[in-house]
Amino acid sequence: MADVTNDRALSSERDMISEKVAPTLVGRVLNSFDLVVIFVALVLFISNSSTVQFAGSAIYVFWILGFLTFLIPGAFITAQLGRMFPEEGSLYVWTTKALGRFWGFFAGFVAWWPGVLVMVLTGSLVVSLAQAINASLFTKTWQQGLIVLAVVWFSCLLGTLRFRLTQNYVNVQFVLYSLCLILIGISGFVWLAQGHAAANSFAFHASGLTGWGQWTFFSTVVLALLGIEVKSEKSIKRYLFWGCLVVMIAYVWTTWSTMVVVPVGKNNATYGVVQAVQIAIGHTLGSWVAFILVLIFVSDIVVYNYSFARLMFVSGLERRLPHQLGRVNKNKVPANAVIAQTVIASIVAAIIYFPVQSSSSNYSTKVYLVLLAGVTVVWCTSMVLLFGDVFFVRRAFPEKFREVQRVPWALLAVCGVVGVIADAAAVFLLFWGPWAPIFTKSGWALGVGAITVVSICIGLAIYVVSERGRRGRVGGVASPAESPS
Repeated sequence: MADVTNDRALSSERDMISEKVAPTLVGRVLNSFDLVVIFVALVLFISNSSTVQFAGSAIYVFWILGFLTFLIPGAFITAQLGRMFPEEGSLYVWTTKALGRFWGFFAGFVAWWPGVLVMVLTGSLVVSLAQAINASLFTKTWQQGLIVLAVVWFSCLLGTLRFRLTQNYVNVQFVLYSLCLILIGISGFVWLAQGHAAANSFAFHASGLTGWGQWTFFSTVVLALLGIEVKSEKSIKRYLFWGCLVVMIAYVWTTWSTMVVVPVGKNNATYGVVQAVQIAIGHTLGSWVAFILVLIFVSDIVVYNYSFARLMFVSGLERRLPHQLGRVNKNKVPANAVIAQTVIASIVAAIIYFPVQSSSSNYSTKVYLVLLAGVTVVWCTSMVLLFGDVFFVRRAFPEKFREVQRVPWALLAVCGVVGVIADAAAVFLLFWGPWAPIFTKSGWALGVGAITVVSICIGLAIYVVSERGRRGRVGGVASPAESPS
């Protein structure tokens, strides 16, 4: 009985405006298949199968470790917390409930900010894939910048339309994505059937795990598992189970095929999977795969834009950000948040591409990998809070925790501890060495470190400004009538 009383007291103390207002503003039209599609779009960047080739056969150990220590534990904890608090805002809401406003905001920021950077780095991946079709395309940095801006603003356009319409577009792209993944995997079998030997050694001792430099690739398989809005236990089970299964099979399948076909010395860190099809089956078909992947990653930017805009939307409702971001348009989507997010991503892209005058064909690849590494560090910070939340939420709301619990507490506790350790290891190992030989070790560490420090400073600055604004307002809490437009 004491647990119930404490739950109610703490819940009342940490009630959030967004809990009451968001469900009345934002349309909820997702089914289980939609959730799987969104999960795959957020987590499965098949270009990673190209990047990890430099780890040699040891990469299969790192894949297994990543799945067991990060992806699967994250799925269990996300399911538990999602059942307890299925409101808009996911990690932001969960951490606020458990630890209070500062840590809630910080968790929300380090979960949201990588989404902005991913929009830019995915745009750079679109450039790299276009160059896989024709190496002479977009060789100048200003041309690459324009392409990035074009795809980012295209995502903004779709992100402000009726959500069901946008999601149908993304679902069609998912079907095409599946066909590409099957074709990439088949390339390895075609290559071997033609009588060729594997292009790289699969002997475990050839790469081994004795060199610390190899362990930096563990950080490449630590993928961000973000909380996705679900309304029922049935949906949680379906999207987490099938989403995780698709991600694991796709990565192992395409890693194997690329290793069979493409010599590591010729492997491109971003489009090696395309090279596998070009070499094994034919350049023309491989180029079509690259073109379809361009369409896929454009749709991924759409998913990142409308998914991460939800965090800005909730922050607007809570008056952590300008209250205009907590409004929706006639299509019941947070259009102001989508537009604001797009503007921020455009500013980042402009800073990266337009001051630099380089004709290097590796520039887009370097931008992609450094941004991806910086995103990994910041995202790992948010994931530490996610894994830690299972302990904090259980302590704060013991009765509610037990009501929705579907797996033994011991399993959830192990998931939380293992996840935190995996996060810390990934960040440490990421700085140990670059993911591709086109970087020096010092240049890699400097680039990733700069992105990380700047990102954290931006988050803290926003918090300080928002706190002053909240203190300076009398009754500065958004009401349901004030938020919609």
